[in-house]
Amino acid sequence: MLKDRAKKALSKKARKGFAGYPVATVAFYGPTDKRATKLVAGIIAREGAAAEPLRKWYSEGDLRNDPQVMGEVSSFIREHEAKSVAMADRIIGCPHEEGIDYPEGEACPQCPFWRNRDRWSGETQH
Repeated sequence: MLKDRAKKALSKKARKGFAGYPVATVAFYGPTDKRATKLVAGIIAREGAAAEPLRKWYSEGDLRNDPQVMGEVSSFIREHEAKSVAMADRIIGCPHEEGIDYPEGEACPQCPFWRNRDRWSGETQH
């Protein structure tokens, strides 16, 4: 369907791997691993550089299934002429920011799902 077009194009570009700089990064965050309520996209201009500019989207729904937001992300990436896209295939953590929404070094009190959980594998750590 047309509404999935931007999401599929983004996933396809990410699967192609590194094709040079600038690199666009796309990350999904949510209260659990089932619903992405925050999406962050950034542009890394060269090796060792920080992601700048950085753009964030928020929703109560699942942003992975929002065709308007996925279209905006694709436009952001095109606008900054990214040659590569790096995107995790899963939700990689809590949407709240350590040091901003809760104290540094602590677990987010609003997202107990992520407490003691590895954000990359999804496995709990003891």
